[in-house]
Amino acid sequence: MKKEDHFSRYSRQIFIEEIGLEGQKKIMSSRVLVVGAGGLGSPIIQYLAAAGVGTLGVADFDHVELHNLNRQIIHTENRVGLSKVKSAETFVKELNHQVKLIGIAEKINRNNAEEIISQYDIIVDGSDNFSTRYLVNDTCVKLKKTLIYGSILGFSGQVAVFNHKGSKNLRDLFPEPPSDEDMPDCDSLGVLGALPGIIGSMMALQTLKIITDLSVSLDQLTLVDTLDWRFQTIDF
Repeated sequence: MKKEDHFSRYSRQIFIEEIGLEGQKKIMSSRVLVVGAGGLGSPIIQYLAAAGVGTLGVADFDHVELHNLNRQIIHTENRVGLSKVKSAETFVKELNHQVKLIGIAEKINRNNAEEIISQYDIIVDGSDNFSTRYLVNDTCVKLKKTLIYGSILGFSGQVAVFNHKGSKNLRDLFPEPPSDEDMPDCDSLGVLGALPGIIGSMMALQTLKIITDLSVSLDQLTLVDTLDWRFQTIDF
């Protein structure tokens, strides 16, 4: 696709008064890190790449498995066994070659968190365990990086924006993480595939709003119950 085709590709979001050409330029020059290329990471990656985020980092150390496919929609049957980062690279290249995807095929840990996170403007956490969530949060606080948070289980999900323009962070809401072994997870209790699509899309939308300098709700947790179809916000 030639450079002059930018308008044709992104016209439907450029037509939005609050986005416009200037907003699209901001999207195309942004650097966003997605932690996790699984249930939440898949729709986040999909919609950020579709929107034209200039540099998209994806950190994941896992490989695609058959049971991932009910919800991890950027992966396919013929990529089972491939690293999720490589699968994400293939997906993004086919969707939007203008996006520079940086694959990080390693687990975020205390030895590499600062080095990785420091290279991006906004961090979107689609991880599935508390140790990673708190490490990412604490690193974002230290480096003054905006963090988009989300979690899912069964029919329920949560979304929040942390550490943005001096706002509160994960520890202001939940000071200490529970032990992973004490908490249910998708492996034991499952998740309906469309749920991470909803929560991940909400996280992607919040990311794009922040990139384009639109307002987002701060110090607020959004709770989504898709079984009874209830949405609730909690200030903290």
